[in-house]
Formats: sequence, structure tokens, C-alpha cells
Amino acid sequence: MTITAEKKQEIIKDNAQAKGDTGSPEVQVAILTERIRNLTDHFKNNHKDNHSRRGLLMMVNKRRSLLAYLKKKDVERYNALIAKLGLRK
Repeated sequence: MTITAEKKQEIIKDNAQAKGDTGSPEVQVAILTERIRNLTDHFKNNHKDNHSRRGLLMMVNKRRSLLAYLKKKDVERYNALIAKLGLRK
């Protein structure tokens, strides 16, 4: 259900804008996307887990607000991130 430290470091390295970058919107969205995908798989077996569902909804809303911010600030970075993560169709 949680992502490992190695997986998180790999995500950070793949999406960082500069060396040591952990707070950019791209990194945050990528980490949230991985956590959302893990929770989605969790709900296939545990459909009554409403406490985790609330956490999932909070993560989805946080990702949505970060994507809106990025789209407002820099559309090219937004489009590149969407394509890289495969979010919008």
C-alpha cells in the first residue's frame, strides 16, 4: 500500500527539475500518482475500507490542485508531466 524509499527516490530522480529537487509540482504529482495507483489496487481487494478511501480522495484533490497550479504557471511543463505520467486521455 505504501511506496518504498527506493521507489520514491527513483520517482524523485526521474521528475526532479534540478539536483536535490523534492518539492517541485512535478515531483509531488508523480509521488501522489504512485500512491493513488497503489491505493486503487488496494481497493480491488478491500472495497469496504472507507478510512483509506478518504485518504485516497484527499490525495486526488491535492494532485488536482497541484496540476491546476502547474497549468497556470507553465503549460509546457504541465503537458509534459501529463504525457509522462499518462494521466489525461
